[in-house]
Amino acid sequence: MLKISQETIQDQELEHKLKALQTLHPPKSAKTLARVLVGMGVFLFICLFLPWQQNIQGTGTVTALTPQDRPQTVQTAIAGRIISWNVQEGQFVKAKDTILTLSEIKDEYFDPQLLTRLSEQVQAKEEVIAANRNKVTALAQNIVALGEGLQLKLQQAQNKLRQARYKLVMDSTDYEAEKINFQIANRQFTGGENMYRNGLVSLVEYEKRKLKLQETNAKLVSMENKVLAAKAEVINARIELNSIAAEYAKEIAKANSDRSSALSYLSDAEGELSKLRNKLSSVEVRVQQRAILAPQDGYVVRALKAGIGETIKEGEAVVTVQPATPQKAVELYINAMDVPLISKGRHVRLEFDGWPALQFSGWPSVSVGTFAGRVAVIDYVNSKAGKYRILVTPDHNQEPWPEQLRLGSGVYGWTMLNDVPIWYEIWRQLNGFPPSLNEEPSDGEGGPKK
Repeated sequence: MLKISQETIQDQELEHKLKALQTLHPPKSAKTLARVLVGMGVFLFICLFLPWQQNIQGTGTVTALTPQDRPQTVQTAIAGRIISWNVQEGQFVKAKDTILTLSEIKDEYFDPQLLTRLSEQVQAKEEVIAANRNKVTALAQNIVALGEGLQLKLQQAQNKLRQARYKLVMDSTDYEAEKINFQIANRQFTGGENMYRNGLVSLVEYEKRKLKLQETNAKLVSMENKVLAAKAEVINARIELNSIAAEYAKEIAKANSDRSSALSYLSDAEGELSKLRNKLSSVEVRVQQRAILAPQDGYVVRALKAGIGETIKEGEAVVTVQPATPQKAVELYINAMDVPLISKGRHVRLEFDGWPALQFSGWPSVSVGTFAGRVAVIDYVNSKAGKYRILVTPDHNQEPWPEQLRLGSGVYGWTMLNDVPIWYEIWRQLNGFPPSLNEEPSDGEGGPKK
């Protein structure tokens, strides 16, 4: 090294002879490891710039999209005692199939001929109502007849009164004429008496004039009596006219009273008939309610009551039925902070319990065993634990969901958002920032917010 000696030492020979020099060089495995680590670092650095699809995670269960397709309890509308079961758990039933039959436990419905007796009561009440309607009609006709009779009687009485007045006028005229005749006869008698005293007329002539005066006086008295009788007839005609009006008014008032009473009784009878018909209809419906029917096609999941002779209350659930062909959906529960980022129609990847899956949440295209869906419903209020529920339906453009899915199965889901670099996603997760969006999400009604 100092080149004091003229002799040179070959490097390889020196290293071969001197073992200590050999330990100064790194081993080949270390160089290989270094190259691998550098390569991995370069690969990871490159991967930081690969696209990563942001997502919102949530857990939930399989359910039905519409409420009518979800499991429902069949309840009884009446209280009763179970007398027979027509199905067993797990059995398929069609709509209107009888699930179980009840018997009555209320004493007012014990009579087996209750419907027949109620029908007879309704029929009897209808006959009573028909008779009262006929009575009301007859009374109305009687009132009309009394009114017509009153008019006729009044006309007759008025005619009689008019005739009496005419007769009174005639008799009064005759009476006035007789008064004049009496005055003439009286003057003639007075003149004849003076002439008889003076001897100008004979006794026979004097007696004739006296007789004529007496006859005239008698006629005058007779005519006066006729006038008084005619006045009495006029008064009687007036009294009769008034009495006819009063008598017929009394009869008409009585007929109206009877008609009003009949109408009142008819209204009460019609009200009672309505109650009887209502009770009859209620009993008919109650008889039908003794058989509890399946509301729709489905499977009997669980019997909530057991045994024969067990008593159940009104509105108590007796069995649970699962509809046969529900429109399946998934309900996922997500955090409240993530709700504004989700809109209807968003893609969702789902992992069902019982189906092996390998999920890369940021790379759904390379995931295995997951299924596609779309957001269909976003709740407007929070659910359990302050989280919000979303309903996810199958994406018909992708692989269909498994037919073996049962309602209530567990689900893990990812709502897919926008693509970002991996380094940005790592930075976002480390700082707790929410996912980023290119535009404001829709308001849940199919359009973006304004």
